[in-house]
Amino acid sequence: MTTLALQKVRSWLTDLGVLASRPAAFAVFVVYGLLWAFVGGGLGWHDLATLSTWGMTLVIQRAEHRDTQALHAKLDELLRVNGDAKNSLMTLDDKDAEEVERERAAQLRS
Repeated sequence: MTTLALQKVRSWLTDLGVLASRPAAFAVFVVYGLLWAFVGGGLGWHDLATLSTWGMTLVIQRAEHRDTQALHAKLDELLRVNGDAKNSLMTLDDKDAEEVERERAAQLRS
């Protein structure tokens, strides 16, 4: 894959993670579970395990997203009141995880 394609995939995965943290993802989960139960012929042990795994993944994703947003709000406030902070760090949220890791490594070296 080319670098541009990898960047698009990474961006898409980040966007998908954010979408999975939204309440609409839980609505989709409930509708899917109901359809699975009624159209798919019931729920066996395997089906319940699959749905519970998916449901817990959504719960964990939601909690992680909330914690991340709270942490960002706190850091934004600290950066705002500290006049010595680098303005270039304010756009770090828009970058891919790999780009953030490279930025952190460069800061540690300097």
